[in-house]
This record gives sequence, C-alpha cells and structure tokens, in this order.
Amino acid sequence: MHGHHATIDWQRREPDFLRGRYSREHTWTFDGGVTVPASPSPSVVPQPWSNPAHVDPEEAFVAAVSSCHMLTFLWLAAKAGYVVDRYRDEAVGVMTKNENGVPWVSTVTLRPQIVYSGDQQPDAAAEADLHHHAHEQCFIAQSIKTDVKVEPANPPN
Repeated sequence: MHGHHATIDWQRREPDFLRGRYSREHTWTFDGGVTVPASPSPSVVPQPWSNPAHVDPEEAFVAAVSSCHMLTFLWLAAKAGYVVDRYRDEAVGVMTKNENGVPWVSTVTLRPQIVYSGDQQPDAAAEADLHHHAHEQCFIAQSIKTDVKVEPANPPN
C-alpha cells in the first residue's frame, strides 16, 4: 500500500475572524516538495477573502480526475501499440446540490483531444474502448461517486 501526503497550511492574518472577514488563501505542499497556492473559488467565497489566481479545491478535483484518466489511457494505449504524441483535455466539473441541499461536484466531463502517430491508429471504437478501460482502472475514478463522462473532442491544432 502507498501513502500519499499533502500538507495544507493556512494562517490567520486579519483580526475579524469571528465575523468571517479573513483570507482563505492557503498553500498545498506535496510530498515531492512542490507548493501550490490555493483558495476557495470566488463563486463560493467572494473576494477579497478568496483569490481567483489560486487553485481551488473543485478545480483540483477536476484536474485529478482528468490527470488520472489520461495517465491510465496513455499506459493502455502504449500496451495496445498506439503511439500518442499529444493528449489535451479541457475537463469541466459541474456542481449541483444533493438531496440535502449541499453542493457537490456531481459530474466531471472529460473532453480529450488526442494526436497519434505511427502506422497503427485506433478507430473510434478502439479509442472508446481505451477510454472505457482507462475509466475502470483510474484510481481516482474508482474512489469517487461523481459521474465521469468522456466526450472525445477533435484533435488539437
């Protein structure tokens, strides 16, 4: 079993904490050493108490789903003999309210644009099969209740 670690660090800088007047900016530091500035989305917490330039948890969640799917897809494509030159995904997460009225990321739609080279090129059915198996084997997709959809897009320019 593997352990995956992240350190989330926030410190109060304003005096009006009890009145909700405090910055929610914080950092995420990962076990490899990279530190990422984070903040809630301004759609959840208005500025100046959030920072739209920072990564918010919902964006990070969508990125994690997309990244895991891509990494699994690349591994499966290589095993099947397909050479992938580029994989670009403009993934979108949609928040809705659950039965208790609590917002959650209910759907993540992946829109991968994939460029292949070489003699062996997958047809639409083979590519759909790769995406299906990538979803089944993606660690993140298997860890969440969010509906993950794949809508292959046109190849990037």
